[in-house]
Amino acid sequence: MYNIVICDDEKDIVEAIAIYLNSQGYNVLKAYNGKEAVEIVGSEKVNLVVMDIMMPVMDGISAMSKIRENSNVPVILLTAKSEDTDKILGLNVGADDYITKPFNPVELIARVKAQLRRYMTLGGGEKADENSKYILRGLELDDVAKQVFVDGEEKDLTPTEFEILKLFLKQPGKVISPKEIYRQVWKDTPMGSEGTVAVHIRHLREKIEINPSEPRYLKVVWGQGYKCEK
Repeated sequence: MYNIVICDDEKDIVEAIAIYLNSQGYNVLKAYNGKEAVEIVGSEKVNLVVMDIMMPVMDGISAMSKIRENSNVPVILLTAKSEDTDKILGLNVGADDYITKPFNPVELIARVKAQLRRYMTLGGGEKADENSKYILRGLELDDVAKQVFVDGEEKDLTPTEFEILKLFLKQPGKVISPKEIYRQVWKDTPMGSEGTVAVHIRHLREKIEINPSEPRYLKVVWGQGYKCEK
């Protein structure tokens, strides 16, 4: 059974989400501020976190930063429509996805399932591709060891960043649209996914490119998507 942390200072929202997830067979751990969520992730086996941004004691962004110091557990942020800046900041800090309030329970469950599939595939010992190493002009990705090196220096990527990079390295020179990236990496139907993908691409570039503004590897093809330069 998967353990999912639900964190929101509004108890009614926590209870509602708990009902939805319990109905799908998930075990819910409840938190009402970011500090409590961080403590649960540090002390329990957690498979996913659903967390609000605006909370007392410790907000969601600060909690995200603390969680990412020691864990790559997927995090879905709950945001208000007016919190666009916070959404982008959250993705930059390490969030895997976000849902805007008020949310549709069906969409919430779909996004939870997509993140769990992706996370458990990476961490569950599933057989890697037959070709498990990809090397391109000083960039090396090892799909068995889950490591990435640039000119011999190891780079610390989140699971989402790792999967995005692997997608491109498997198809060098191919232009891939944001919707297709979201479909293949998040394992979900893309719904307004362009912003989420763009933030993850930018964050990935900051880690693997010497000069992110003049990338060697991940390049924009305007109006179409991105490609990994051969």
